[in-house]
Amino acid sequence: MDAEREALLGTACPELLTFCRNQGLPFEAVDLRWGVQDSEAADQLTPDLCLEELQRCQRTSLGPAFVALVGDQYGPCPVPRRIEEKEWEALRAQLSTRPGDLELVAQRFRRDENSVPPSYVLQAAGGGEAPGPEEPTLASVLRAAAQEARGRGLISQEQWQRYHRSVLEWELERGLLSGSPGATVFLREIPELARHLLQDCALPVVDRLPDGLVDTTAQGHLSSLKQRMAQEWPGVLKVHRLPWARDLVNPRNKAHARYLLELGEQFVASAAHQVLQRLRELPPALPSPAWLFQDIRHHLWQGTEATRAFCGRQGLLGRLGQRLRQDDGCPHSPLVLFGPPGIGKTAVLCKLAEQAAGLLGRKTVTVLRLLGTSQGSADARGLLAGLCLQLCLAFGLPAPPPQVLQARTRLAHFFHVLLHTVARRDFESLVILLDAVDDLDPGRRSGAIPWLPLACPPRVHLILSACSGPCGALHAVRATLRDSDAYWEVEPLSEDQAQEMVQLLLAAAGRTLSPAQRNLLWASLPEAGNPGRLQLAFHEAHTWASFSVPVPLATTAEEATHQLCARLELTHSWLLVAHVLGYIEASRHGLAEAELKDVLSLDDEVLQAAYRAWTPPSRELLRFPPLLWVRLRRDLDHCLSRRPMHGTTLLAIAHRQLAQVVRERYLSPPEAAARHSVLADFFAGTWSQGTKKLITLPRVGGPLSLDRKVAPQPLWFSDSVANERKLAELPLHLLHAGRTRELLQDVLGDMSWLSCRLLSGGLDALLDDVDLCVPHVDSPELGLLREALELCRPALELRGTERSVLYVELLARLQAFAASCPVLLGPLSQQAQAWLRACPHPVLVPLAPCLQPPGGPLCTSLTGCHRGVTALAWSPQERLLVVGAQDGMVTVWDVEEARVTHILTGHAGEVTCLAVLAREALAVSASRDRTLCLWHLLSGRERFTLRDTGTPDPQTCRLHLDEAQGVVYAAWSSQISAWNLQTAELLFRILGDVSDPWVYTAVLVSQAQLLTLSKGGAISVRSSATGQLQGTRPLSSTPEETPSCAVLVQKQGRLIAGFSSGSIAVVSPDGDHGDQQLERLPEAVCFLVLAEDESLLAAGFGRCVRTFLADSQAFRQFLATDLEHEDTVETSVFGPQNNLIVTGSRDALVQVWSLSEQGTLLHVLEGVGGPGSLLARAGALVACASQQSSSLRVWDLSSPQRPQPPAPFPDRAGLVALSHHGSFVYFPKVGDKHKVTVWDVAEGEVQDTLDASSEVRCLEVAEGPKLLFAGLSSGAVLVFPLDSRQDVLCVPPPEARKPVVCMALSKLEDRLAIAYDNTVLVLDVEPGDPCPAIEGPAYTFYTQLPETIASVAVLGDHRVLYGMTSGDLFLYACSDSQVFPLEAHSSRVTCVDVSHSEQLAVSGSQEGRLCLWDVGTCACRLELGYTSSYCPGVRCVCFSKDDKYVFSGLQDRSVIVWSAVDGTLLATQFVHAVVTRIIPTSNGFIAPTSHGYILRNRFQCPASRASQQDPLRNFQKAVWRVKWRQREELAAGAPQDSESEAAQGREAKHNKRSQVCRIV
Repeated sequence: MDAEREALLGTACPELLTFCRNQGLPFEAVDLRWGVQDSEAADQLTPDLCLEELQRCQRTSLGPAFVALVGDQYGPCPVPRRIEEKEWEALRAQLSTRPGDLELVAQRFRRDENSVPPSYVLQAAGGGEAPGPEEPTLASVLRAAAQEARGRGLISQEQWQRYHRSVLEWELERGLLSGSPGATVFLREIPELARHLLQDCALPVVDRLPDGLVDTTAQGHLSSLKQRMAQEWPGVLKVHRLPWARDLVNPRNKAHARYLLELGEQFVASAAHQVLQRLRELPPALPSPAWLFQDIRHHLWQGTEATRAFCGRQGLLGRLGQRLRQDDGCPHSPLVLFGPPGIGKTAVLCKLAEQAAGLLGRKTVTVLRLLGTSQGSADARGLLAGLCLQLCLAFGLPAPPPQVLQARTRLAHFFHVLLHTVARRDFESLVILLDAVDDLDPGRRSGAIPWLPLACPPRVHLILSACSGPCGALHAVRATLRDSDAYWEVEPLSEDQAQEMVQLLLAAAGRTLSPAQRNLLWASLPEAGNPGRLQLAFHEAHTWASFSVPVPLATTAEEATHQLCARLELTHSWLLVAHVLGYIEASRHGLAEAELKDVLSLDDEVLQAAYRAWTPPSRELLRFPPLLWVRLRRDLDHCLSRRPMHGTTLLAIAHRQLAQVVRERYLSPPEAAARHSVLADFFAGTWSQGTKKLITLPRVGGPLSLDRKVAPQPLWFSDSVANERKLAELPLHLLHAGRTRELLQDVLGDMSWLSCRLLSGGLDALLDDVDLCVPHVDSPELGLLREALELCRPALELRGTERSVLYVELLARLQAFAASCPVLLGPLSQQAQAWLRACPHPVLVPLAPCLQPPGGPLCTSLTGCHRGVTALAWSPQERLLVVGAQDGMVTVWDVEEARVTHILTGHAGEVTCLAVLAREALAVSASRDRTLCLWHLLSGRERFTLRDTGTPDPQTCRLHLDEAQGVVYAAWSSQISAWNLQTAELLFRILGDVSDPWVYTAVLVSQAQLLTLSKGGAISVRSSATGQLQGTRPLSSTPEETPSCAVLVQKQGRLIAGFSSGSIAVVSPDGDHGDQQLERLPEAVCFLVLAEDESLLAAGFGRCVRTFLADSQAFRQFLATDLEHEDTVETSVFGPQNNLIVTGSRDALVQVWSLSEQGTLLHVLEGVGGPGSLLARAGALVACASQQSSSLRVWDLSSPQRPQPPAPFPDRAGLVALSHHGSFVYFPKVGDKHKVTVWDVAEGEVQDTLDASSEVRCLEVAEGPKLLFAGLSSGAVLVFPLDSRQDVLCVPPPEARKPVVCMALSKLEDRLAIAYDNTVLVLDVEPGDPCPAIEGPAYTFYTQLPETIASVAVLGDHRVLYGMTSGDLFLYACSDSQVFPLEAHSSRVTCVDVSHSEQLAVSGSQEGRLCLWDVGTCACRLELGYTSSYCPGVRCVCFSKDDKYVFSGLQDRSVIVWSAVDGTLLATQFVHAVVTRIIPTSNGFIAPTSHGYILRNRFQCPASRASQQDPLRNFQKAVWRVKWRQREELAAGAPQDSESEAAQGREAKHNKRSQVCRIV
């Protein structure tokens, strides 16, 4: 059946592989007879291996498990390898009358007393005997004896069958006739075969006797077998009748070729049908996530296996149980079991898991994880995700949101919070057991385990195990958990316990040892207490027969492992053992059996050794003989672990000692590189899909180009099933094979790879791949790529891991690097452009760089807190950033490594303040729960917790440290407590007046004074040592004003106080020097900040920051102009050497200003997505955080340089106009709004400055007439010709001289509307020479309303559409002075626009409502609602050039596109900044943003939107509503009221089930 085998393996199996992968199932075809000689196939062990393999397939396969090709041979009946004693005696009795036969049998079988019960073992034939006739003779003798014994009733029918069945019948019995599902049998019949056998007796197509005659007995058995199959299982029998041919099946014969084609088609169809049928029959899917339940079952099964031979350890278990009971009612440390590898830590933990429910005497939830043995326990993110989900399910708590599951640092925070939440359920206990921390993230192991809680709350117990020794993880655990009482050593077993364990193992295997062998065994084990060493000794000793003389065993575990490898090499050849173990160890997580066989089929050395003595059976394909692997696996099975990962089962080396020996023995640097290279070829799919590879075989003269038939490796198996194995393995192997060019080109430089990795594993997995390569690949582009991916995080978290988001984000950030970075970033930009051009769904395509590019001062982005950040502090010497959050967590970050070093839990309320003692690496945190905690930042240990009793209302605390005296002062609004940092002793407590709370508290160190400033303006002075009051007085300079903030100048011994009225005063605490007013600001002072050397002062007010320079008297204004943001400033910090100042505002922007260049704006940095309320500096590093964001960003400002093009324009007012298709930007000059800055976008610099007579309030550009209109606060409008700076026109203001509110041009740019608070002027713009003329005003009208105009649009026929701050909307016809009220919005109308045909209008409001109006009837056609939990409201809106679409810029920093026909939401794009206006182009729009970038987007919409995806499908809290208001005017069949809500988007699903499709 060679032709049939080749047809199935060459064509049908690859097709079935593709089908199974599309269903999320792995596929493996097993044919143990392929590629081996008949003598190998007839080996004594082969029949047993075939049946074992069949059972494995039936056990694991979903659907097809067995395919039989039945021809005209029954096959030989194998001789049993082992005969039990009773059966032997029955056979011997029948042979007693035939001494010759008895002697033959006695020579070939020997009694094994070590078998329980004793048995007789078949011995190999002697070397001098003829290989041909003896074996059949032995078989015939045993068959005759069995026949007689059966006739006398001495043996059973099953025993009789062992001597009378061929391997074919055994396989058919097990695979089909026993009723096992998943079988298919193909029967080949040749009607003319009998006639040709008579003519040619040498045809080897039927069973023949040694003398060459046809074996009629075998043929009779075959005929009976066929009849039985036809009668019992006709549905699975596929009969093919072939015409006669000399070589039976010849593919060149048309009829035979057609037969082979039909055979393959039937095979694929039958197997596919069985798979689909089994999928339909499966029970309903488990609640999401299904992988979690599979993972839990796996660990429970592993735990049961680990305790199968458990003995001893009762004392240790008893002490552990006592410790759990002792700790159950109070906070306590986690426990750590440690010891050398193989000492039995896993067994102890698994036994403890079995007993945990009964130890605590209450309801207990037990969670067990054997780390590294499954996908959910291979890395920290997977482990924490599984633990959090399981605990939430077990305790009925809400599951963690997707943003938490996608980031390991957020998961760590969530895990800590979850433990405290569980602890508050005082009727249940929780026990978490984590075995083998060494196997968690083995490639990313650092000096600590940041997710490990340093203390467990009551009723929560965490027990883990770690290996001691130089390669163990115990040192990392000790670096995190420093409590010496937490460590429990697992000691070796006693000699009696060791012997008991070996006896249990032997009994379970049905074996024993002779006294001599037992003595030899124990003599070889001087240190017999290591269970791992005992396991190795057992696996060696259980193969000893009673008549064998074993060699002494190695004395140490390392020597025993080398001895094991040597024995395997002797049996299976060094080359095969070295390469198989090398491949498994070189892989990241292990290899599936199908993968391993494919890899061996690509290894030319292995193939040359396998086919050294014979030629392959096929001329077209070449595979590694599966039988050779199955034999090796049988001997190696106890050394391999099976890990369910990536939808399949991976083989990995089970013992650390063996893994170390494999690396030493088989993976020298050249050998390791060779193994990685072959693995890289396999996972890259280099030699798949018919690509032939050259090889020279020993038995063939020249090189052969043969198809290896390895599995193809696409990135996607189907639209929703990613190739997770390729994603996990390929980067590692390319890197360690030294193939960095391919790594950069085909992996990190491939947008398809990046998007697939993102969709299947999340952003952290993609960043891990980049981090894996950065230390080993000398390419600066890698750092830029990583930074660009980090910059994409806000969009990916908001929109979900969606492919188009990644393509748009990277294209918008990397286009500027296309020419300068040709290796990585340039190709990525080109690929993104190509993909977006071919995108079948509506999409906004960036045409130019428009988002913050990488390569700026960004040092790192830190994502960890589950809720917003409330406090920041640096420990400068250790470069540690301490972060406090709303959930009470304190996190310590190592900024250089971008990783969490400690998560500190001690507060139950929001952390309000942090202070760091630089000399001792200590930090103090204060919380709204009125507790103070002192932490050691290097160890993460809590020194003590102080509860500051007093006012029960939660208040904000300010901490002040006196490191010289070792005192911390905790200042609440009406209470101050002083504590000794060494003894935790309360030194004094001061109670203030609740009705007049303190605004500011400080310690004047030089005078040992404690200063307080109250809201009522009273300043008090107390002793900082005793708290005794020394004096109180009111402020003299500003007696009627309310203080809002203050700062202490230690050198001058004075306070600088800011007031709600805008005043800044210098206050002398003792009143000797009097108080003096320093400055009067136009708005309330919101913060005051001093430089470290107290030479500079910054005051924040409104949207500005004013700087002051210290002098001998006090301070004087430093910069001539204020530093202005577009939104309210929140905080600021001075840079190193006082040459910079960094400011943060509510618009989530952080701006860097040069103080040495008179306030020049150097950088506009994208913050963390929320108001930049927190800034902290250490050296040149500045960290930013927000109470509305869970992320942090750190910038390195050591060498501030202007950004590379496209440099953002420095507009801070949000009043922007564009000309020359976005080439020039016009905006009020920063610091002087009486001027207009002209910004050249291409050059990234100021081209010109236009003078205006007063503050600029709005700007408009008429591209056709080439005019710039500037509306001023004086009410006038200046008209600047764009091509000339000489002739400036002025439109005078109305009599009231009120400021211009807004302006608008008609679509033909021939009408100009100027809106004041309640007045509108309409002017005509007429062509003129040399410049257009402004005629008018043609019309003037008044709204006669108390509300103010907020937005305006003008039509060519002098009609004006205007919206009010109250939400009212009107259309005014100037020609006949008629006003038409439109249906009002419920809030401020922020924008209005008219279509180019002037038949439609659109309006947007603050609450996020959009309305589409019919201008002719003044009726609302569509009412559209966009609701977002982030920041509702519409900022700007415009129609497309063809009036089909409406582009809208929203306050949540996104742009949406919707249909003007039916209101369908077509596309959304998160642009990280608020779009201040939108101008349509021929194919999209251009839009300036608050970050200073110009969006140039092409809107690409396919003609048919039948398959359109929901643009909000990945938004968690966004809703788009469409309400039809004039249904009768729309086309027939218009949709009804619809609502499109955010739903889960398309994510790469994990492979559906863990079952494997295997076919024998």
